[in-house]
Amino acid sequence: MTFASTSSGFSTAAEALKAHTWQLGPGQPTLVMDQFSAEDFHMVVDDRADVHVNSKDGRFYLGWFPLGRLGGDGEGWKIAVTGTTKMPGYSISFDAETPADIVAVAVTRVLETAHSR
Repeated sequence: MTFASTSSGFSTAAEALKAHTWQLGPGQPTLVMDQFSAEDFHMVVDDRADVHVNSKDGRFYLGWFPLGRLGGDGEGWKIAVTGTTKMPGYSISFDAETPADIVAVAVTRVLETAHSR
């Protein structure tokens, strides 16, 4: 049996409509934190047990807020890269329940794009 939607190009077999199991919960933050070396990054744990990681050049920041970032509306992770005079920077946020595996992949990719001068 095939179901077709009113939008063009979409149809699927009923067998493909099975339920999936999705990864949920924050997981292990060490998957993210273990990517940083003391040689290239500073790490600080504050009085709320929030973890802050900065690159030694000051252009990369990662914050992990296990209880949610103060004023961050459920924000659990914050990645920020400072821009230059010619190119703006960017930031990425994940809520506190985002699996650490997913945040780790994003951090890995950001670190892979860094080039030493």
